[in-house]
Amino acid sequence: MIAREHTLALFAGILGLLVVASLVGAFLAWRSGGDSPTVVNLNARIKAWWVMVALIAGAFVFGKAGLIVLFALASFLALREFLTLMRTRRGDHLAIAGAFFIVLPAQYVLISIDWYGLYSIFIPVYAFLFMPIVVAFRGDTRHFLARIAEVQWALMVCVFCVSHVPALMTLSIPGYEGRQLLLIAFLVLVVQSSDVLQYVWGKLFGRHKIAPLLSPSKTVEGFAGGVLSASALGAALWWITPFSPLQAFGIALLINLMGFFGGLVMSAIKRDLGVKDWGHLIEGHGGMLDRLDSVIFAAPIFFHVVRYWWVP
Repeated sequence: MIAREHTLALFAGILGLLVVASLVGAFLAWRSGGDSPTVVNLNARIKAWWVMVALIAGAFVFGKAGLIVLFALASFLALREFLTLMRTRRGDHLAIAGAFFIVLPAQYVLISIDWYGLYSIFIPVYAFLFMPIVVAFRGDTRHFLARIAEVQWALMVCVFCVSHVPALMTLSIPGYEGRQLLLIAFLVLVVQSSDVLQYVWGKLFGRHKIAPLLSPSKTVEGFAGGVLSASALGAALWWITPFSPLQAFGIALLINLMGFFGGLVMSAIKRDLGVKDWGHLIEGHGGMLDRLDSVIFAAPIFFHVVRYWWVP
């Protein structure tokens, strides 16, 4: 009952924020005559958030199964975006098919049955060892190491890291039974709000570029303001977690920093590939990976911190 009340209260608050954001966006569009690129981008982001919140809310209705299916689909789309941009060859096709139709579903099945001892090592040990064997038997050795590393990295970020989000539901925390879904809400809401707040703070006060060669739009002011604001939001959301307000702030700060670093790493990969976005799936947000880049690095850290300190 407590979990349901907290979930409803959380989504009611998110709905209220989206309504306010939509009204502000409509006002800014009217005031600028619809010609401001910044306002157009802001409204596109708000519309995308409506869609994403609706999808997550729908998954919450179906509980653990719904969230596993949702993030498995997100992993599939992210993996497709990643490997579409890679320099693969015919000899890689069997290994890539295995990544999509064996490794990915197996990882989420292992999470669904709560086999931590295997899902925590399945990809970084077994998949990483067997995939190069499959490619080696195809006999194509041209750029072999680079090709294998790209497929392995794709599996790591798109499947292994993302799967740690629904894996939060497997954590058995004393006094927090039946509320693990709220850990997912905390992670996604805090990390994604950090992205938004960094954008807002950067537009308002940004002066000094923090990584001009990787992400020209990111500034020191935007980074500091966004990370601290989102960490304060995490502290304010302590009531949906097993943490105290101070603990919630510290954990939020950690995952916001990891989210920022994740965004930089994924931007570096895009620059190497010569693309601006991973895809065009989400209007105003690029592809699935453009939306998940911060969660990718934050999710495993959040999972293991909670598991180490709060699970007996």
